[in-house]
Amino acid sequence: MISAVNLSMRYGAQILFKPVNFQLNPGQHYGLVGANGAGKSTLIKILVGDTTPISGDVAVPSALKIGTLKQNQFMFDEVAIVDVVIMGKEKLWKALQEKEELLNHPHFTEAECEKLADLEKIIDDHNGYSANSEAANLLEGLGILGNVHEKPMRILSGGYKLRVLLAQVLFSKPDILILDEPTNHLDIHSIRWLEGYLKNFPGTLLISSHDRDFLNGVCNYILDLDHETVKIYKGNFEDFIGSKAEDRILKETQLEKQGKRRDDMQEFIDRFGAKASKARQAASKAKLVDKLNAEMDAIDLSPSSRIFPKLRFEQVRPPSQIVLKVNNLSKAFGEKQVLKDISFEIEKGERVALLGANGIGKSTLLEILMNHHQANGGEFQWGFATYPSYFPQDHKREVFGKINLLEWLSQHDPVAPEQKLREILARVLFSGDEVKKQVGVLSGGETARLILAKMMLQKHNILIFDEPTNHLDMEAIEALLEALDNYDGTVIFVSHNRHFVSQYATRVLELSNEGATDYKCTFAEYLAKREVDLLAANLKDRKKKEDKTEQKAVYQEQKTDRNAKSQQEKKQVQLEKKIQKLENDLKKVDEELSRPEFYTRLKPDQTATLRRKEQLDKELADAYADWEKI
Repeated sequence: MISAVNLSMRYGAQILFKPVNFQLNPGQHYGLVGANGAGKSTLIKILVGDTTPISGDVAVPSALKIGTLKQNQFMFDEVAIVDVVIMGKEKLWKALQEKEELLNHPHFTEAECEKLADLEKIIDDHNGYSANSEAANLLEGLGILGNVHEKPMRILSGGYKLRVLLAQVLFSKPDILILDEPTNHLDIHSIRWLEGYLKNFPGTLLISSHDRDFLNGVCNYILDLDHETVKIYKGNFEDFIGSKAEDRILKETQLEKQGKRRDDMQEFIDRFGAKASKARQAASKAKLVDKLNAEMDAIDLSPSSRIFPKLRFEQVRPPSQIVLKVNNLSKAFGEKQVLKDISFEIEKGERVALLGANGIGKSTLLEILMNHHQANGGEFQWGFATYPSYFPQDHKREVFGKINLLEWLSQHDPVAPEQKLREILARVLFSGDEVKKQVGVLSGGETARLILAKMMLQKHNILIFDEPTNHLDMEAIEALLEALDNYDGTVIFVSHNRHFVSQYATRVLELSNEGATDYKCTFAEYLAKREVDLLAANLKDRKKKEDKTEQKAVYQEQKTDRNAKSQQEKKQVQLEKKIQKLENDLKKVDEELSRPEFYTRLKPDQTATLRRKEQLDKELADAYADWEKI
């Protein structure tokens, strides 16, 4: 359990939140929401002890462990990836290291034997003997394949390093887990895996995210940071939206009723306050008016800190039916093959989501289409009268320097009047003197909105977005979705935000190492079909394994049969030789018995020969019986 008591925080003149009180209870999952700049990340830093509030306290029972995502992704560069994950359990990792060091000693002292026994107990208590497999499962769920688990962390890009650190904090199994935008560097399938994992997390969870589908899937409470205060709503994000709207309506209704009652009493006071016969009554009503004014002042109807941009995209003219043809496009960076034989066509009006694992080449494909990279093989061709406008993932490539917002935007249409530029900037929440702000000091969200302003200014009939939601708050994402819904042109986009993809895509192109798989359907239908495809693939793999197992069993059976048959044949030959020998020996005995002189011998000699014949007859009968069995 975490208790926040009278927390206050400000930066300069900006108040993030004034004395707020709330409690996070054991086993509950909370989603932290609020507009960009409202103070979500600051509140998280206060809760985990990385930042000190101006006033107030955070109380956490000393026996409880808080887990949060480390930001220093370079401190483990020389450590094996799977070991970085296991380091999440500090006692276990220390015990494993000490045990390894002890086992390298040529001889054990009695004290070292006792120490080794203590270490074995610690390792067993922390499930150390299954640590590698558990860490591997976490890594694979987050899209890091097993063939790199033993390699040093430095081989990974920054985004994948953060995945390893996320696996580390999950492996630590904390009592309280606090995560700030954990989905930022995950692809859609890894996000789905993480959602399933966190849904079953037994402890207290606080998670900040701009992906409303993710919050809906994981959280049963919403912590709303809005207009300098914090309020907890029961339910997921969709429940929160409805409850907050109802709260506002109830407050407005209550304020209206109390206002009418106050006005009626004030009218009575104004009319009869001077009359002696009504003076006592008027004084009583005056006290009620003061009480009502105090109650009305306590009803907070401050405007929300959530502000929605007003986006609008208009295509310059309809293009040809086929707006883009891509044929066997390939791209490699050195020895690393990123794209291989990618082929597809896009028709006008389609809303195409490019999906696939991180690093598979989605951004590279868009960069090639916009001539920022050159392909190594294949070709692409834009259709007749196509005018693409591009939202790149790397904002700093476009927005940099000391020029102000107005000057930067005018570069993209030098003949546009200043009034039009100001109007577009106001639509993305830059108004008044803010348009004179230098572009180099903008935050990630502000830079993203400025690029959207550029796209509203340009002439286009194709919009291309590479991760547009990365730095946008929920309000900007909803505004972008609404603007795209009203757009008649073609849209090609990469996004890991499932709400964005599910609400907008009418077609999914999934990139993989084998090329591009085309799903001409919505995202929900794609997921269902993909799971069927994966199931079929798994069944096929299982069938292959079963066939291989069956073939192996048949081979073993045949081998056993062959061996048995060979043994039988060998035994048969041996028996036949034995029978032949016995028959020859018996023939000799019979010849001896048939001679007349046999009966002139001494009786003991006759008895021995007769016993010999009896023995040979029995052995021959047994040999024949064995031979018949074979």
